[in-house]
Amino acid sequence: MSRAADRPEGAANRFPRPSPLRAPEATRSNALHSGAWWLWALGLAVAASRTTNPLLLGLLVGVAGYVVAARRTAAPWARSYGAFVKLALAVILIRLLFSAVLGSPVPGSHVLVTLPELPLPDWAAGIRLGGRVTAEQLVFALYDGAKLATLLICVGAANALANPARLLKSLPGALYEAGVAVVVAMTFAPNMVADVVRLRTARRLRGRPTGGVKAVLQIGLPVLEGALERSVAVAASMDARGYGRTADVPRAVRHTTSVLTLGGLLGVAAGSYGLLAAQGAGYGVPLLAAGLVAASAGLWLGGRRSVRTRYRPDRWGVRAWLVAGSGAAVAAVMIRAGGTDPAALHPGVVPLVAPTLPLWPAAGALIGLLPAFVAPVPAPPLSPREPTP
Repeated sequence: MSRAADRPEGAANRFPRPSPLRAPEATRSNALHSGAWWLWALGLAVAASRTTNPLLLGLLVGVAGYVVAARRTAAPWARSYGAFVKLALAVILIRLLFSAVLGSPVPGSHVLVTLPELPLPDWAAGIRLGGRVTAEQLVFALYDGAKLATLLICVGAANALANPARLLKSLPGALYEAGVAVVVAMTFAPNMVADVVRLRTARRLRGRPTGGVKAVLQIGLPVLEGALERSVAVAASMDARGYGRTADVPRAVRHTTSVLTLGGLLGVAAGSYGLLAAQGAGYGVPLLAAGLVAASAGLWLGGRRSVRTRYRPDRWGVRAWLVAGSGAAVAAVMIRAGGTDPAALHPGVVPLVAPTLPLWPAAGALIGLLPAFVAPVPAPPLSPREPTP
């Protein structure tokens, strides 16, 4: 008799076999590379920088939000997405307020309100405070603020999905020291917020007030003490691991490393500006490619001074290529659409016209949803009563 016949009825339903088409559950060994999340988010950001169409920007925001909701973990640093969304909304409101108070060079005939105008001296010619507020200038400010807000939301998605500690482990040896400082700075604020929440909850359970100057002072001292203890612990662990040791390299290698790294970073900056600018796609891609090659060579030479080792380095697998490639595909489609049909990506405001949703750029933006289906599924958080394995 076969083993399948010995199984009780319904066992196959209780223990289904994992489908090869479904994304596996995330573990330490198959977790997605943090660099893939950043490349995906930067691809969405490049796409957002090429358009002011609010429908396309809203679609990009929806894509980023869906991926974050589907693949965000329960880690403290993964909760930063909401803060970036609030910051993006604040940017839009500030942009509208500045346009209403300081005016705008955009001409308009639909006057909404007339504010009291303050006279300014002759040396402030071209600047006004108050005056007419037209619908055209507010719509222009809304489009401009929405683009910047979408860029912030894309960066927030990368912060919520990429593990900063695993990203630090993947940095080249030449950038390891700067990466440690960045990671410490990024993780200090979430840990401090968690300490404040914990102390306020403890005071509330003891029947003590959590508001007022006195309560803030009583909470602030333990928070600063905890931050100091963490700093001392990090310094001790780094000293125990021999952090800061460097190997001797020839002077010619050091000079070559500096030239390649500096020149490569300048090329990357110029190429990135070309991709983000409206008319710079022609020279942006070659400059970016040349800068990446030079910077990679400089970082490889600079890494020879570092004697650190890596324990279980993250692998860049097929799923990482798919995630990073989806962001690059969204950026490529939007850049191509900007060259063929720029009017659809930049709706006019004089005269006021309703924005339309172009088909191919919208379909290209939906490619950014691929990480929600191919990236490993984060494990659900353990309940307080659930024992750890």
